[in-house]
Amino acid sequence: MEIQFESTIFCPSCGHQKIEEMPTTACQFFYECESCKTVLKPKEGDCCVYCSYGTVSCPPIQENKSCC
Repeated sequence: MEIQFESTIFCPSCGHQKIEEMPTTACQFFYECESCKTVLKPKEGDCCVYCSYGTVSCPPIQENKSCC
């Protein structure tokens, strides 16, 4: 399976979606929606905002590794 480095992140507050490039060397714990300015945080049990709100999990999780 080829690792994907882009994910469409979805804001649960306003429904805004944006394609973002995911970091490969660190987890992204916070993400500010550019539409409504809501700051997203990972859901319980997820390591980053991409695992919680993205269409693709972060690269370490895709590789079956520990995220952080």
